[in-house]
Amino acid sequence: MGELDQRPYFFDEGIRFACQQCGACCTGAPGVVRVSDSEIASIAAFLGLSVEATVDRTLVVWEAGHSVREDRDGRCLFYEDGCRIYPVRPNQCRTFPFWVSLLRSEARWHSIRRHCPGIGKGRRYSGAEIVDVLADSIEPRRSFDVTRNPSSSRPDGIEP
Repeated sequence: MGELDQRPYFFDEGIRFACQQCGACCTGAPGVVRVSDSEIASIAAFLGLSVEATVDRTLVVWEAGHSVREDRDGRCLFYEDGCRIYPVRPNQCRTFPFWVSLLRSEARWHSIRRHCPGIGKGRRYSGAEIVDVLADSIEPRRSFDVTRNPSSSRPDGIEP
């Protein structure tokens, strides 16, 4: 973990969170939801599609890998009155709202808190658990052409 666990944070006492599956983080402003090769394989199996069909129908090329396709309004392609792939959603979705960009400052945290009804509900995640998720999220992700060389599985992160 290195330096991440050596300094104080506003969330040291923990944060309560339980996903309400409301879609607030799945709709609205456009964004990037990166998916690893193992996540693509899991999504494909869950949807009963081949990896190639899943890539063609639901993903876009993003940097050296893929991102989930969105509608013009920023809604995730998998969100239709709830997440169609919730049990196998990408790690980026699983770890929301414990993202570096959202926990960078207490002011930023309070701004996202107004949009997410799950913050403040559910079990309390300790500061140490949150730092672990942050450390995992900033490690470089391996990316390959999913049709030729799938990477190994990554940890799921925090479950609601």
